[in-house]
Amino acid sequence: MARRRKGDAVHGWILLDKPQGMTSTQAVSRVRRLFNAQKAGHGGTLDPLATGMLPIALGEATKTVPYVVDGTKVYRFTVRWGQQTTTDDAEGEVIAESDRRPTPDEVDAILDNFIGEIMQTPPQFSAIRIAGERAYDIARSGEAVEIAPRQVVIDRLDLIEIEDDDHFVFEAECGPGTYVRSLARDMGELLGCYGHVTMLRRLRVGPLGEDDMISLEELEELSDKSPGREALFEVLHPVGTALDDIPALAISSMDAARLRRGQPVVMRGRDAPVLDGMFVAELQGEPVAIVEIEQGALKPRRVFNLT
Repeated sequence: MARRRKGDAVHGWILLDKPQGMTSTQAVSRVRRLFNAQKAGHGGTLDPLATGMLPIALGEATKTVPYVVDGTKVYRFTVRWGQQTTTDDAEGEVIAESDRRPTPDEVDAILDNFIGEIMQTPPQFSAIRIAGERAYDIARSGEAVEIAPRQVVIDRLDLIEIEDDDHFVFEAECGPGTYVRSLARDMGELLGCYGHVTMLRRLRVGPLGEDDMISLEELEELSDKSPGREALFEVLHPVGTALDDIPALAISSMDAARLRRGQPVVMRGRDAPVLDGMFVAELQGEPVAIVEIEQGALKPRRVFNLT
């Protein structure tokens, strides 16, 4: 007999504005407890130092997490020139210093070096696995961490503000696997002045934008607002929120039943659409499955159990 899961069957997304000083895992646990949800996960780790968009999936929404993780991210961050740290952010120890400070024109001149497909070495203190161990665990033990460079994609990198000679503010739009801390470190090295991140805020993850974020404090207030926590559930976004970049395909209730059983659906008749690729099969606006169309058949790849 299967063991019954603790909690309620809650399905959807919370677009959390993660506070500084909290790990992504801690944030997921807090949100899961507020909703008393059986299952929860997040769409891309944020460092404790960072704030901003942390998409948290509850219930069946966890099946759509890969589509969020693989999406483009937008970050705003501040680089402090003149110091390199062990962690490439303000939490690490200073390991190198320079009196040199770059001018805005010098910074603008090097930005194109970081646009497009580039090779980037992740920070020593990162979640990269090396021989089964996390890089940050190896670094904390005092051992040298050898991390191979990896290819990442940066679509946009702009200098948007100069706070003072030491602190420049940037905005970057980049693909999965990009480390902003590495970007700050590498810009500092190229400019000959060193650099590390002192502020990092994620503004967007895939189709999920800053305007829809909600803070932990606001969630807790909504949870206390009514005995049934109805106000809390009003800010829960649908499971399909993370799938806005995938085209939708309306299906019948009979086809939905087949997909839910994991069976393919053949599109018949002269009016059947000629389609190819990935789609979200929907019944009356609700996602039933993520399907791949091959040779005129809908083949279920992820099936949602929302009933």
